[in-house]
Amino acid sequence: MGTRLYKPYTPGTRNRCVSEFLELSPVKPLKHLTSGKHQESGRNNRGIITCRHRGNGHKRLYRQIDFRRTKTGIYAKVVGIEYDPNRNARIARLHYEDGEKSYILQPYGLNVGDTVVSGNQAAIAIGNALPLSYIPLGTEIHNIEFQPGKGGQIARAAGAVVQLIAKEGMFATLRLPSGEVRLVSQKCWATIGQVGNLDASNLTLGKAGCSRWLGKRPTVRGVAMNPVDHPHGGGEGRAPIGRSCPVTPWGHPALGRRTRNPNKPSNQLILRRRK
Repeated sequence: MGTRLYKPYTPGTRNRCVSEFLELSPVKPLKHLTSGKHQESGRNNRGIITCRHRGNGHKRLYRQIDFRRTKTGIYAKVVGIEYDPNRNARIARLHYEDGEKSYILQPYGLNVGDTVVSGNQAAIAIGNALPLSYIPLGTEIHNIEFQPGKGGQIARAAGAVVQLIAKEGMFATLRLPSGEVRLVSQKCWATIGQVGNLDASNLTLGKAGCSRWLGKRPTVRGVAMNPVDHPHGGGEGRAPIGRSCPVTPWGHPALGRRTRNPNKPSNQLILRRRK
């Protein structure tokens, strides 16, 4: 999980920082656990752009990750650490004792040859999955479910970690990576440890082409447009936006306005909002 810097041979290599990929195993992805992934390019079912600045990018093969960890009581051995183009975390290939194979997110410290298991009686060890009711307070966890049986949805990015800080009644209190403190049912499952590939936040793309490989298209500032294209556009030279606050291309307030529905039922489970 190391990184390496390029010497500034070209403008694109100046300050560029990439992963060394030394922890990856020299294997190909399992064919029965992969499938083709169609790039939507930010368009809906009618072909209308609903999310701007997306499109193109390198072709990807989707890996089916086991976010549920439903094979309880069956030990699995880590036989490889692989790259996944659909996420910044690494994935671990598991071979179960009954012959089944699967992928999980690689926790920090889980290496080839280690053994993991899921279940109520599983040990509090890196890579094991348990319900929150069986996990001690203060434990660092990831891949946490919002609803029991739905599969992990919280803390799946590289380096993400959640701390279990309290239990009371049917709910457990979690401190999320964003700083938010919220309640989650104790029946929800979680995986012990922190998501691996901690150096993902230290990488530097170095050039615009790297963003295009990831499927990100260029973004133009509103003040550089004409009045017909953006509310910030127009004027002579570097004119101000001419409004009390920045707005989106459709005239809605931007940069700080909260967009969460105030009537959302799960609002009562949030004890402290993220900053």
